Amino acid sequence: MIENIAIIGGSGAIAGAFIRLLSAKYPNASIHVFSRQPSETVLPSVINHVMDYQDENSMAQAALLASKAALLDCVIVTIGILHNGEITPEKSLRECSTEKFQHLFVINTILPALVAKHFLPRLNKDKRSIFAALSARVGSISDNRLGGWYAYRASKAALNMIIKNAAIEVARRNKRAIIVGLHPGTVDSDLSKPFQKNVPEGKLFTPDFSAKELWQVLENLKPEHSGQCFAWDGQEIAP
Repeated sequence: MIENIAIIGGSGAIAGAFIRLLSAKYPNASIHVFSRQPSETVLPSVINHVMDYQDENSMAQAALLASKAALLDCVIVTIGILHNGEITPEKSLRECSTEKFQHLFVINTILPALVAKHFLPRLNKDKRSIFAALSARVGSISDNRLGGWYAYRASKAALNMIIKNAAIEVARRNKRAIIVGLHPGTVDSDLSKPFQKNVPEGKLFTPDFSAKELWQVLENLKPEHSGQCFAWDGQEIAP
């Protein structure tokens, strides 16, 4: 039974879908939602918190706060960036810059790693527990057929290595923990908005559909799957 949940990056579209899904599925659970700004989500089981992503001490305090009453059964990290007003995915090496790499690695790799540092020790050891971070299929090195998107691909590939490393380490002291990356598909959100015209028909998902499918994937995973990355349809994504 899922009793205590933490969702990191609560202002995103997929995070919002997870909040709606899990609050309906587990009405008696505590759902701790952490965002940079105060959330406007009002649901009986949701407890909103503010986390300063630039302050590691804030992450440490968040982990303690979420697990104060009970250890965590599930942690979902939805932090991520592909573009903003000044950064767009690179089409060639000519467009690469230190600033792009630094910005995307901080958000896509370093922040989830630091969240893992503080939240993984707070996972429940007495029963199956989950730590899942949103990754991307384009982070697969062996699956790369198109090139481009240097900083984003590299930051997600690095995130997948963080997940693998963490899974190996945590398994030594928490045999029931499952630590995985999740590829949500192309979701109708701000992240995918500039690229939706290239999405095949039927492959642009609503956030609610993606969250529902991803949760079904998580429900079927076992500790031996820890360290891997899975797509919304349950297929393992190759490193």
